[in-house]
Amino acid sequence: MEKVRRAVKDSVGEVMMDRDLFHRCVGGNIVLLIQAFRKKFIIPEFDVFARKINEIYKTVQEQRDGKVADYIPQLAKFSPNLWGVSLCTVDGQRHSVGDTKQPFCLQSCVKPLQYAIAVHESDTEKVHSYVGMEPSGLKFNVLSLDEEDKPHNPMVNAGAILISSLIKPLANKAEKFDYFMEFVKKMAGQEYVGFSNATFQSEKETGDRNFAIGYYMKEKRCFPPGADMIDALDFYFQLCSIEVTCESGSVMAATLANGGICPITGERVLSAEAVRNTLSLMHSCGMYDFSGQMAFHVGLPAKSGVSGAILLVIPNVMGVMCWSPPLDKVGNSVRGIHFCQELVSQFNFHNYDNLRHFVKKQDPRRQDGDDRNKSVFNLMFAAFSGDVSALRRFALSSVDMDLKDYDSRTALHIAAAEDFTYAMQFGHEEVVKMLQEYQEDWKQQDGEVEQPPKLDTIEGMI
Repeated sequence: MEKVRRAVKDSVGEVMMDRDLFHRCVGGNIVLLIQAFRKKFIIPEFDVFARKINEIYKTVQEQRDGKVADYIPQLAKFSPNLWGVSLCTVDGQRHSVGDTKQPFCLQSCVKPLQYAIAVHESDTEKVHSYVGMEPSGLKFNVLSLDEEDKPHNPMVNAGAILISSLIKPLANKAEKFDYFMEFVKKMAGQEYVGFSNATFQSEKETGDRNFAIGYYMKEKRCFPPGADMIDALDFYFQLCSIEVTCESGSVMAATLANGGICPITGERVLSAEAVRNTLSLMHSCGMYDFSGQMAFHVGLPAKSGVSGAILLVIPNVMGVMCWSPPLDKVGNSVRGIHFCQELVSQFNFHNYDNLRHFVKKQDPRRQDGDDRNKSVFNLMFAAFSGDVSALRRFALSSVDMDLKDYDSRTALHIAAAEDFTYAMQFGHEEVVKMLQEYQEDWKQQDGEVEQPPKLDTIEGMI
């Protein structure tokens, strides 16, 4: 595409593209282009899906509840009217709506990234010898450890502070921060990742509770040998002050959704083990005191931050970053929570959704034609082979029993078309009766069929 742009820019008149230039332009992206033309992306009708996202965005925008966090002075400066949503699929489809280019701090949304990098660096067993994996049932900043004197999980402040001491333990402060920033930039496909020094200073000045947690863990000897508690706290404050936009944050989420491979660059950033563990903890512990309700109503891994961000991961499909500063009483973005709930209410993204028996939801991962063709084939084959139990199963699953094939034939046509001996042998007579009964029931449910007008014939006049 860069060659095409250069040719257009350098040309005076009309741009002519010969076969050789076209081949050079598309050669490096031929697989991507074939996927696009054949609609083989994870969401084939992406423009339709994007319009639905815009509708949800506008609906949620009307929410006026919540309050902007003010215990960190820099966060209190954001307008409560800011609201943005960006998404990125595992094959690179992008959509953004609202204030998606406004930088904001990750705050607690950095915790799953911390944990993923720590596991990627070492292994699960080593990391969890210092931190647990159970929901605490307590507030995220409480001074509490589990029965083994370990932080309950990496998604609470105690766990995140301890994880900070496990990342590059032998490096100095500057090297650790640079390493983490480069890692996060890889996850974001080299899109915007910044740092807010003002927020960092605010965090340190108002972080008495976190210092208390740090000293409590030091007293309980939670930190690994040789780790400095103050250095771990400083590093944690720095990580919370990393800035992203909705657009770059959605790519990070998509990297998690894609098993650790960035969908923009195609580079493997995280190991599959690190991603699996991270998503498991996000699902069970990622939304503060709302984690149980989030798992119940939304059924997807997510992590929230007091900046108003929500990092949502739909495994093998897409990553979403929502951002709106007003928070509810437990510290989650009011608009972000409503967006997640609306998204799952319209699409079957919940982990335990089953479209076969929940026909009100849409599946944007499927093409309409694919489902219909499969249903037609299964219906026709069941009618041809006299499989009454299969036909009853289709009827109970709300399959339209009057679906037609390429020749406008229905299952009833197929069942009734066989010769009498063959039909009796395979039970086609029973199939025909069952299909006729189904049609009669269907017509009764739909109401009376409108009768055609009577013609002025001799029979009609008598």
